[in-house]
Amino acid sequence: MPVNPKIQFFLDKLNALPKTPLDEITPEAYRAMETESIKNLPQLEEPVKKVEDRVLKLKGRDIPVRVYTPNKGTAPHPGLVYYHGGGWVLGDLESHDAVCRFLANTASCVVISVDYRLAPESKFPAAVDDAYDSLEWIVEHEEEFAIDRSRIAVGGDSAGGNLAAVACIIAKERKAPEICHQLLLYPSTGFKEEPPSLKENAEGYFLTAESMEWFRKHYFNSDDDMLHPYASPILYHDLSGLPSATILTAQYDPLRDVGKAYAEQLEVNGVNVVYKNYEDLIHGFANFAGFVPEAKDALEDGARSLEKAFASSK
Repeated sequence: MPVNPKIQFFLDKLNALPKTPLDEITPEAYRAMETESIKNLPQLEEPVKKVEDRVLKLKGRDIPVRVYTPNKGTAPHPGLVYYHGGGWVLGDLESHDAVCRFLANTASCVVISVDYRLAPESKFPAAVDDAYDSLEWIVEHEEEFAIDRSRIAVGGDSAGGNLAAVACIIAKERKAPEICHQLLLYPSTGFKEEPPSLKENAEGYFLTAESMEWFRKHYFNSDDDMLHPYASPILYHDLSGLPSATILTAQYDPLRDVGKAYAEQLEVNGVNVVYKNYEDLIHGFANFAGFVPEAKDALEDGARSLEKAFASSK
């Protein structure tokens, strides 16, 4: 199946723009470019009951979060702690605002979006520490968020999917908090052997092999970091006992096979997994849901799967 026509139109315009070599682009400049590009993308219109910006007072640092209360349901609600994508270098509460609103209403849960520290100002494992410590703090203060600690999930897209997966591993190691589900959208989970999708989709589909290398250079202190299971959760020695998972990938994405391999590895270890690959979509499709109906359908699939996980956790 070819790339979705609406996405292909977007890609054609993007690929026609003059290119500055990535090694000449600073993180600050890249962030400014992404902020501008998101402003120009049609976004989902998704009013929720309430939106509140807060700050978590964690040890040695303050972490901003944005809390979305759904239109339906009564407190205490199920809760989704969400980590945005952006290669651990880009993204913030604004970049994934529409995605979080949609997930809150569609899965009928409170979504807490975490503005974790970014690289290169804060390199690995700073984002991992923020992901887990924020999760722990939120669950311990469940009443402040009107959430039910027996129905807490984590989620994220791309690098955020990586952080969500790793947060589950750390929660398993520390035996807290209890997580009922992990929603991973085209996650970066590492690999044991380089999969075909990294070469098949290396250029021309928004996320490129070159940009992935740029992100890694800014996030990791050295290549050895990539072998740590908190960077590549597929390398973790025992994936059994982790929360059930929904893993959604895109055909025209360098990370397609990485997400699929993690889904398979979880299943081998006895974890219940819902996996689906979308044949006409690309990396980052959650942020295209405002103008690509098929991307919205995929995001809704994830939200419905999450909703079912919450229901079975009652």
